Amino acid sequence: MPQRTLYVFTHLTEGWAPAGRLSLTQERDVVASSFAYGTRYIDRPEAFDIDPVSLSLANKARVRGAELFPINQLTQFGGIRDAAPDAWGRRVIEAQRRVPANSLTEADYLLGAGSDRVGALDVRESLDSPVHAGAAPIRSLPYMLEAAERIEQGLPIPAALADVFGAGPSAGGARPKASVRDEAGVLWLAKFAAVGDTLDMAWAESCTLQLAGRCGLAVPEVKVVDIGGKSVLLVRRFDRTTAVTGIEQRLPFVSGLTLVACDEFESRTKGYGHLAQAIREHVHPSLIRANCEELFGRMVFNIFVSNDDDHLRNHGFLRNAQLPGWSISPLYDVVPRPSVAFERQLHLQVGQQGKLATLDNAMSAYSAFVPQRTTAVAIIRRIWGELRQWRITFEELGAAHPGIGRLLDQLAPAMRDLDDIASSALQAEIRKSIAL
Repeated sequence: MPQRTLYVFTHLTEGWAPAGRLSLTQERDVVASSFAYGTRYIDRPEAFDIDPVSLSLANKARVRGAELFPINQLTQFGGIRDAAPDAWGRRVIEAQRRVPANSLTEADYLLGAGSDRVGALDVRESLDSPVHAGAAPIRSLPYMLEAAERIEQGLPIPAALADVFGAGPSAGGARPKASVRDEAGVLWLAKFAAVGDTLDMAWAESCTLQLAGRCGLAVPEVKVVDIGGKSVLLVRRFDRTTAVTGIEQRLPFVSGLTLVACDEFESRTKGYGHLAQAIREHVHPSLIRANCEELFGRMVFNIFVSNDDDHLRNHGFLRNAQLPGWSISPLYDVVPRPSVAFERQLHLQVGQQGKLATLDNAMSAYSAFVPQRTTAVAIIRRIWGELRQWRITFEELGAAHPGIGRLLDQLAPAMRDLDDIASSALQAEIRKSIAL
């Protein structure tokens, strides 16, 4: 089978540095991977793991000069897979190259994602390959919107629009999006409407994330802008920071899929408990307790708002160089899913009743997240205290949206009342000591 050699770079304080050599055995899909760290990279004080599970630098003597392979018989390294374009990015690359869908190799997609991809990795053809095109300025949003619509419709991109998605492939997920920089140079993820949307997804996601923030969950800064009468959601890229040096620094990022160390197919059998275990194994010790409580809160929030797009790729982790170590990223890709069904499920397993989206099911496995039942109940109580006023909150947050009333009506079937998802006994426990 054909083998392709690529080079992985990491972004450190002083800029890009070659980290090692990636070998891919592939036809169209990758059937095997190996990676070898560069000796000079291993010796760098700032060196970090390309993949904290399969490519850990905890024992530098073990990896020095070694050809390393993914664990659990995986064909790819999760940390590198997270730097690859997802469904939408692949469509952008295919449109730019004018090739049929799914016709390129994984190496081609990895190379095409651009240097402004998520996290602090880049993948290049050779050690002397230049940095790829970065994010476009925010004033390019109207052109990006036009290009995105053409890509969704399967139409060719005109030459004048071919470069406007310079950083489009760096964003994951299936919905149209691109990275842009505002007038101050701050990096944002712009998320556009998709063909077939029945509600204003930009406002729905913006209000939901801000509501989650009021529930005490960690969320990124968001805002909605109007581009030619169409709503575009801007999410500040949380894998970039200027907090320490005043100069933009890139934060290493891996998905929950990487930390749980499984592939997409096996991920369907995983649950929040597996993520909690991954937190205990890979997050910095000083943050394990807080991260597990945060994860339990996110599970509870998803139950209340019927967000069943909570798969492992939609949970992320960032590496803080000051600790140094990993911690859970801000919440992202959370949108209520309206349903007429009374019994609902999340994507990930919740508790002893599998994926069933109830608070009793969540409480059946609380010990995977927090040691005391009272702590778990307090987290639910805190989140419910905000969520029961969701309509008022959405009206306030979406005041600039002329159709906020209609959006509220559309989202209402997604939002769950306490008595829909909790037994009488658990309701009484949650309601205790809260002002009604």
